Amino acid sequence: MTTLLPTSTVGSLPKPAWLAKPEVLWSPWELEGDVLVEGKHDALRSAVQEQERRGLDIISDGEQTRQHFVTTFIENLDGVDFENRETVRIRNRYDASVPTVVGAVSRRGPVFVEDAAFLRAQTDRPIKWALPGPMTMIDTLSDRYYGSREKLAWEFATILNDEARELEAAGVDIIQFDEPAFNVFFDEMKDWGVAALERAAEGLRAETAVHICYGYGIKANTDWKATLGSEWRQYEESFPLLQRSSIDIVSLESHHSNVPIDLVELVRGKKVMLGALDVASERIETPEEVADTLRRALEFVDADKLIPSSNCGMAPLPRRVAFDKVSALTAGAALLREELAG
Repeated sequence: MTTLLPTSTVGSLPKPAWLAKPEVLWSPWELEGDVLVEGKHDALRSAVQEQERRGLDIISDGEQTRQHFVTTFIENLDGVDFENRETVRIRNRYDASVPTVVGAVSRRGPVFVEDAAFLRAQTDRPIKWALPGPMTMIDTLSDRYYGSREKLAWEFATILNDEARELEAAGVDIIQFDEPAFNVFFDEMKDWGVAALERAAEGLRAETAVHICYGYGIKANTDWKATLGSEWRQYEESFPLLQRSSIDIVSLESHHSNVPIDLVELVRGKKVMLGALDVASERIETPEEVADTLRRALEFVDADKLIPSSNCGMAPLPRRVAFDKVSALTAGAALLREELAG
């Protein structure tokens, strides 16, 4: 990527109201059958055009064709029962009704590859596709078959690697693995979580990223963050391991968080996708605020390795708010770019 401070978003963008109920996670589709397939592609095409219009350098699908960043992938696997659901604690924060693993998990075929090829055809800019990480996948399920979170994670890592290789072949430039579970289950992350993530990314020529955040701007997450005190130091657990890993890019939450910016030093040498948009607030950042968040990071990451981004996905936000935030991100990056050039 030749652009200095290339801008991107982390994951989801709000869907149009005619496709799914706005401002809701796991929102059911408003369409069905062939009309739903067409509607998803219309929404994806619209999201690409809006990202380009707002000046993003790295384009994503905005998760327009999937209900949720984890469960939509799992829906396409054998060995998982979506009828017999169980209530589990997601990342020790909130209860959710989730599917159950009842047999050996396997991928029936490509899950997102057709949609990724469609995305590739919509833009000449670099494209990024997000997949759930192995540890976050097992935290979004009930397991009645393997009896071992580690064993199931390794199965998922192999499945994810197959999918990632096909996404790469479809023209995806950056493959991002979402691992918010890394901010919660520190012992498992150290024992096998990072290794499973590396297995998922094994052999890829596309750039790889891992996104670790404090969650969507929903009440369960904001309530949890309120208990974390004046300094959020969870990244101290994962960053030293990721710095030594094969992953190319580390994505983190920063703006309006209590994450000490000097923790970025722990991944020195990696590219850093820095969250400069608060997804838990509908207030639109100013370009100056974005530039200030990015500027403070430059003490700990070289400018040619900094990727301005959002803290997390923006699906729960009003559509206008999300895209106005994107405009603030690109304007803020442009301010800092001019400053560095001058």
